[in-house]
Amino acid sequence: MLRAKIKLLLVLFLLPFCVSSQERVEGIGFDADTKQRIGKVLIINARTGENVFNNLRGEFGIHVRMGDYLIASKENYYSDTLVYEGQKVLLFYLKRATIYIDPVTVTGKKSPEEILAQRRKDYDKAYKLADPGDIFSVGQNGAGLSINAVYNLLSKEGKNARRLTKFFQKEYEENVIDQRFTKEIVTSVTGLEGTLLDNFMLRYRPSYFFAKTAGHYQMTEYIKSKYETFKLNPNYRPLPKLPIHLIDEK
Repeated sequence: MLRAKIKLLLVLFLLPFCVSSQERVEGIGFDADTKQRIGKVLIINARTGENVFNNLRGEFGIHVRMGDYLIASKENYYSDTLVYEGQKVLLFYLKRATIYIDPVTVTGKKSPEEILAQRRKDYDKAYKLADPGDIFSVGQNGAGLSINAVYNLLSKEGKNARRLTKFFQKEYEENVIDQRFTKEIVTSVTGLEGTLLDNFMLRYRPSYFFAKTAGHYQMTEYIKSKYETFKLNPNYRPLPKLPIHLIDEK
């Protein structure tokens, strides 16, 4: 009997939902201060979980319906939001989050931990959808099926949310590597500059685990060791990694 009830509930919640018609609308991301187009902006539809990056010209396309809440986010920028109310073109204006002391000094930058914490705050709904919780719950009437957990686990929104949170975790790990494996430390150890420095940084980028746990001495010794290998063929350049796709297009 319980098994039959579970099957019935699954069928009911996996049936297609009746939704208002959607349309694909294009948009552009801008720097709020310079009014110049900016790329690598992540646009998210908070209702559906659909997420896309714009191109280097600042352009993107995303599916929306009336009343959808959209979020635009980019590293070192404050997020911008808007509600779709039939606009022909979606325009986002993102303001820089870095603090400029003066034109010749270093700008302030958030730590990887601060960036990840901000992601969790800005995309709280996605993190909640990504974690389905316990499928079965126990109450006064005995064990039962958690409908919310099943929906979050099997729905397209839940799948997109898990893709998004995995992307944010990967972003965090890459930021940790960038923080520890810098051009400044590589140049100080090897003397490399320009194209050769860029090539070395690409070829011998360490793992997240090593960057997270290595001290200054271990990082320096790692760079020295890799530099000896690098000198054997300094002009070799590996193929770039394939891009990561976040959207479930089915």
